[in-house]
Amino acid sequence: MFSINFSKSDRSKFKRAAALNFLLCAVFVLVNCRSANQTAQTNVPLREVTDDLGRTIKIPQTIERAVSLAPNLTENIFAVGAGNKLVGVTSFCDYPEEAKQIPKIGDTINPNIETIIALNPQIVFVSTASQIENFAKTLEQRNINVFITNPSDFEGILRNLKQLGDFLGTQEKAEKLIADLQNRVQKVKEKVKDKPKTKVFVQIAKEPLFTIGKDSFITEIVRLAGGESATKDEAQAYPKFSKETALALNPAALILSESSDNTEPNDVFANSDAVKNKRVFKVNAAWLARPGARIVDAIELIAKDLHD
Repeated sequence: MFSINFSKSDRSKFKRAAALNFLLCAVFVLVNCRSANQTAQTNVPLREVTDDLGRTIKIPQTIERAVSLAPNLTENIFAVGAGNKLVGVTSFCDYPEEAKQIPKIGDTINPNIETIIALNPQIVFVSTASQIENFAKTLEQRNINVFITNPSDFEGILRNLKQLGDFLGTQEKAEKLIADLQNRVQKVKEKVKDKPKTKVFVQIAKEPLFTIGKDSFITEIVRLAGGESATKDEAQAYPKFSKETALALNPAALILSESSDNTEPNDVFANSDAVKNKRVFKVNAAWLARPGARIVDAIELIAKDLHD
């Protein structure tokens, strides 16, 4: 038996060397695991799909891990029965209740890219309201597919629901959901078909005053409910409106997309027919402003308000 006596300096060097060696081993394992994971994702069977911006992308045939970057997409994924596939959502994703328990990746406009990558999703679903150009390329370089949705009408919403069911393996439930939504809307259309269209101003925000234009899906939602948007020919989807222009419209009804800062009509409507005749209606902003399955709740409510 023999022993070696290290000096204090030698022991310190030895510890630093051991620590460095451990760190290098950890990095080696991490890099190789990530490389193996990327290779695995690269080698899975793929199929080509086209998103709402006309981008052709390749996605895995079977998807088990998805991230949603918009509340309506989170709602829709749950609606088609695939909520268990979500591994990350935004801080704004508050419906259904189960969505609140899913790890958060930041908000819709400024998601945390590092967090998304760490969650290792196979696909990220994005609304064009998100700043897609800032991060799509980064994610796709990591073999994370980005699918963009941008429904401009009711049929577009149904198409997105069908796509989600198809991508996430819940086709049957998605088809049943779509059939039910179509049936409910058809009943509304039958109810209002012989009634005069009500001239409606949709107030998205009170101050400054924002409304809807021809490129907003809400314009068609109002029409399906038996109304006609007073701003249906505006070029933008959600134009900021001058009070002078709004005053001249004199709508017969006002619909408020109800949120904490949009509970009353803008003052410019004080002498409008809508206010004088007490035809000011509120619709939950989550129903009206999110292009998802609950939009039919909004259609039914607006039809009731305008015509019952």
